[in-house]
Amino acid sequence: MGGSVRTLDPERPLGRALVLEGDRIAAVLDDAADAPAGARRIDLAGACVLPGLVDAHVHFPSWALARRELRLFGCRSLAEAVERVQTAAQTVPGGAWLRGRGWRDESWSEKPTRQALDRVAPGVRIALRAHDGHSLWLSSAALAAAGGDLAVPGGVVETDDAGEPTGILREESAWRFYDAHAGASYAETLDAMRAGLPAAAAAGVTGVHDKDGGRGAPELFAELRDAGELTLRVWQSLPADRLGAIAPQLDDPMLRVGYVKAFMDGTLGSSTARLLDGSGVEITSSARLADLIRKAESAGFALAVHAIGDQANRDALDAFAAAATPGARHRIEHAQCIAPVDVERFAALGIAASVQYTHATSDRDLAERLWAARLDRAYPYRSLLTAGVRLAGGSDAPVEELDPLAGLRAAVLRTDSERPPWRPEQAIPAEAALESFTVAPAWLSFAEHRRGRLRAGFDADLTVLDRDPLADPPVSLAAAHVVATMVAGTWVRDPGW
Repeated sequence: MGGSVRTLDPERPLGRALVLEGDRIAAVLDDAADAPAGARRIDLAGACVLPGLVDAHVHFPSWALARRELRLFGCRSLAEAVERVQTAAQTVPGGAWLRGRGWRDESWSEKPTRQALDRVAPGVRIALRAHDGHSLWLSSAALAAAGGDLAVPGGVVETDDAGEPTGILREESAWRFYDAHAGASYAETLDAMRAGLPAAAAAGVTGVHDKDGGRGAPELFAELRDAGELTLRVWQSLPADRLGAIAPQLDDPMLRVGYVKAFMDGTLGSSTARLLDGSGVEITSSARLADLIRKAESAGFALAVHAIGDQANRDALDAFAAAATPGARHRIEHAQCIAPVDVERFAALGIAASVQYTHATSDRDLAERLWAARLDRAYPYRSLLTAGVRLAGGSDAPVEELDPLAGLRAAVLRTDSERPPWRPEQAIPAEAALESFTVAPAWLSFAEHRRGRLRAGFDADLTVLDRDPLADPPVSLAAAHVVATMVAGTWVRDPGW
């Protein structure tokens, strides 16, 4: 009472009060006076209740660890980055790893090398992931851990004129090295995740579609659940190489394992996105993806595939056309560059686009430089929506912040600063953006009959904002902030009402 209720239910889009009973919604009311006698009443004081916001693409364990690692976001030069490394290295115990994330060298006059790290932190094992997570910058001491075993199919090992590794690994080579040598321990990861849960609740997050299935996320989340500490709902992926090892797990209300994650190509920032001009790195061929789709469906899983470049997206669509069963709720992750002729194919094939709106705002300068000839197909969110494609919103945290409101603003405003909107014709309406963080994630996780909207009988997963974000968009959305968060009828961010 005392506020508004945005249900996202087309049959009853706006209410004045919500009645909760246990972990479910009992009723949506047009008048708070109709609440049951004796019910405890909360005055929202102008706030707005929404269905719980869900981040449809997050690497939760990696994000939780990144909150404790050296941050290289915003470094404008090699010198600035190594200065931060030098300061951080002074606190690293002997033999330990210095981990960091966030560097982007596209505009640096000097490129990152192992020698640059060695000069400021000799003998320290340093592993620094790029902003996009697809490149890894290593010191000489770190490289030594692999004993020269760096090459892997689908990976890139950069070398100097003498044929020696520069310290930069990309794609599969970067991931294999990190997981084998530099990754955090299970106990450290679990502790970081436990500490990250309140931060996710503070951002209004009631659920995530996690992508770290290959880094132990199913087991880590299960331990938090079993301890009664899991305060958000998880739709968990498995990497393609675990297909067959784990069966779908769909009955648990907090942790469900139901889809397989694969990769077609790399990224814009690492210059490994696979494009129609033949450039980039192919991680999975169209034929191989088609085989994975068949195997996933046979085992009872949906499939999500990372595709950035226009060639990668086309190859993925070809695979779905060849192998997918209609209605299987498959998805393409990122979908950042799509040839216009392929936009309609998403809708025709029923493939959802799991997109991260903040990538458009943070990548705009790089896209204009590297994709100058294909900007008409870059981050085409409005084109996809107009074609009838289901959009699911996410952050790709820790690549971007775990913050659905930032994603909503990027979707609607197409800018994250005082700069003019970037390609504003691809902005989407506020309600469509909000549905991509609520209705679409519920549908993708086969939970549309329980979550994503506010209806009697649905789970009491709520995000409360200080104002109605749809009252006067984009102004109302731009100024909104999270007041409270509820999962299964329990406040996980409690405003003290």
